[in-house]
Amino acid sequence: MEETLIACEHLTKRFGLKAALDDVNLTIGRGRIVGLLGPNGSGKTTWIKILCGLLQPSSGQVLIAGNAPGRESKSIISYLPDRMYFADWMVAGDLMDYFEDFYADFDRGKAERMCASLGIQKQDRIKTMSKGTKEKLQLALVMCRQAQIYLLDEPIAGVDPAARDFILETILRNYNPNGTVIISTHLISDVEKVLDEVIFLREGKIVRHDSVDNIRETEGKSVDELFREVFRATSYFPEGGEQPWERS
Repeated sequence: MEETLIACEHLTKRFGLKAALDDVNLTIGRGRIVGLLGPNGSGKTTWIKILCGLLQPSSGQVLIAGNAPGRESKSIISYLPDRMYFADWMVAGDLMDYFEDFYADFDRGKAERMCASLGIQKQDRIKTMSKGTKEKLQLALVMCRQAQIYLLDEPIAGVDPAARDFILETILRNYNPNGTVIISTHLISDVEKVLDEVIFLREGKIVRHDSVDNIRETEGKSVDELFREVFRATSYFPEGGEQPWERS
């Protein structure tokens, strides 16, 4: 029987009267690459922040490797937020020092090799880097941990197609095979090829949680095609990007 890595029971998060997550029930095992898929404002970032311990549920619970979010769970989660959170004055070497100090499972040598392959020197300052290079650097550091859970919030948003391919290849080649990767995105066609299973999230509710193979066999269509069918109503794609409850 597959070991459960993440378990949510009746997980609900409210901001005022609005339910960003509404009675979420699911389990996720090890050794998986999971797509957390939904339009902006569907609750993806809220769920990820609860897993990281950055937000507290309004009701229900989440267990990570059998523990509630806390010191134990944070030590096994490698988190890539949807925004760069390092100061512009820092240099690449500072970021490596930061990860090495905070995370016992960080592979400094691997990080240095990956940065060298990207043409990033330790003395390169963050503010001089392009958006794509910043994204690659931050992802490289996150993936150089031997974590059990990798939470990647919109890792390919806002970068060009070539950078997207690099990012997905980096994820595939570097995650701990005994762990699980969760990729939050609304760019389904770009990530579908690397996914084992998907979670469709709409207005804080799980619409479907299934393996990619089963979707293709039972539906006779790709995940991207099914996603477009399920979320066809334009009201599920709010203008102006993410909703207030999705922000930090």
